[in-house]
Order: sequence, then C-alpha cells, then structure tokens
Amino acid sequence: MLGLDNRKVVCMYFLGIDAGGTKTRARLTDRSGAIIGEGVSGPGNIRMGTPKVFASISDAYAQAIASAGLSSDQIATIRAGFGVAGLGRPGGLEQLESQPFPFQNTIIVNDARIANIGAHAGGDGGIVIIGTGSIGIARVKEKDIRVGGYGFPISDEGSGAYIGLQAIRITLRASDGRLEHSDLTRAVFEKFDHDTQAIVNWMDSATATEYATMAPEVVNAAEAGDYHGRLITSHAAWHIEIMVRALFGFDVPRVTLVGGLAERVEPWMSPDIRLKLSEQKGDALDGALWLARNL
Repeated sequence: MLGLDNRKVVCMYFLGIDAGGTKTRARLTDRSGAIIGEGVSGPGNIRMGTPKVFASISDAYAQAIASAGLSSDQIATIRAGFGVAGLGRPGGLEQLESQPFPFQNTIIVNDARIANIGAHAGGDGGIVIIGTGSIGIARVKEKDIRVGGYGFPISDEGSGAYIGLQAIRITLRASDGRLEHSDLTRAVFEKFDHDTQAIVNWMDSATATEYATMAPEVVNAAEAGDYHGRLITSHAAWHIEIMVRALFGFDVPRVTLVGGLAERVEPWMSPDIRLKLSEQKGDALDGALWLARNL
C-alpha cells in the first residue's frame, strides 16, 4: 500500500479504478458515497507495460477529478483502490506501486479481486469473469480460491479472446475445404480479403484484445442459428460452466458471472448451473471503492 502521512491528512474522497484488458474506468465518491466524478480511458493490462498502464490509469482518474473539480489539496485526501489486470506477472505490482500517485493511500490488487468484492459487497463468494480473458476466483473464510485465468492463449477458456481465436481457426479450416463455410466464417474471411496468408500475418502480432473484438459477432451469429457460431459459443459456455462447478466444489456459498460477455454467454450454459447463480450486488468499481474504504 502506498500513502502519504495519514496523521496529517483527513480522508475526504474515495477513488476506485478498474484497469482491464479493454478499458480503464475510474469512479470518485465523497465520504457519503455519492459519485462526484467518473472517467474512462484505454486498456490497463499490466502485460502492456507499466508506462502504458500508468498512463491509462492516470487519464481515467484525471477525468474523474476534473469532473469533480477538486483542488490539489483535496486530491491529497483521496484514498484509492485499484484493480489491475495481469497483476500476477513478476514485478508488475512493484513497478506499479513505484509510480507517483498523488493520493493519501493507494492499494493495488488484481482486477478479479475487486470484481469479486463488488459482486458480493465484501462478503464470501465467487465469480467467473467473462471478458477479454476469463478466470474463476472466490474468497471463503479468508481463503482465496482460483480456477483458470492463466493468460491467453494457453488459458482464459470461454473468454472473448478464446471465442475470437476459435472463429479464426474455423475460418481457416473452412477456407481450405476442411469444413463448409457458414455466414460467420464467410464474414470473417471477408475481413481478410479471402486471403489465408493475411490471417497468418495478422495472427503474428494480434493481441487478446483484438481477438476479443470478434466475440460479439460470433455470439450474434450463434443467436441467429449459424452452425459455427453455435458450436463456438456453446463450447465457450461449457468452459465457463466447468469453472462455476469447480467453485461450488470448494463450498463457495454464492457464485456470480461478471464481465462484458456474461449476459451473452449465460443462456448457453446448463439449466441446473444457471439456477444456482446469484445476482451481482455491485460491479468492480464498487469493489475498488470498498477496498479504498476498508483497507
């Protein structure tokens, strides 16, 4: 935890940051909990490098602070909670903590942790995140549990990046005659001017975020009855389902699906699992603000 001299500064404001693979969000509240400023900036995954993540975080909270109209003295009273994607990478936390944040206190944790705190309002429970990546985590009786989420492409099954990757793979198979094309694969192939080498060239530098941009199109195709879209989406849902089942196997009292693709993937899961899922009490920014207030 980073901080100024707490004895000289009375906390007046709380800042929550959710830095993910697609975007970074900020939410600023006063002591009563009223939202007084928000901001949105670019991706904040630590794999992008600390300077880029710091820039995204700084941009997001600068927007929130500007919206609230805080002075430099008021900024110094802020207690901040950050959730940052990819923080488990060696040295990631230490490098980010070394940055010059201007707040009274700053606590930095993995983005999955703030999502779980928010989903259960600080209580025991678990989540499966379905966004650019995927991971299942839980906290029960002060014990942390993790399922999956080891990074794309070796893990993050069922995620947006996973769905995009499967779309590319099936498109390549259809392009050389191993499978029949569907409307989905024709549309994907069209993006690359019907050139398999163009797909290979794109793949050499494509990021998880770029793969994940294809996910909505795949799920749309699945909902419209496209064979390949249905196959990819149902298999993604199966991967999410087994993470949910694993968390219940650890006696997690309540499990929630969160993330940008949660609502799109849930209908493809088994009915018995869907009935066991709990409603989300709050979002990741609520979790970040809970950290700022309580730690």
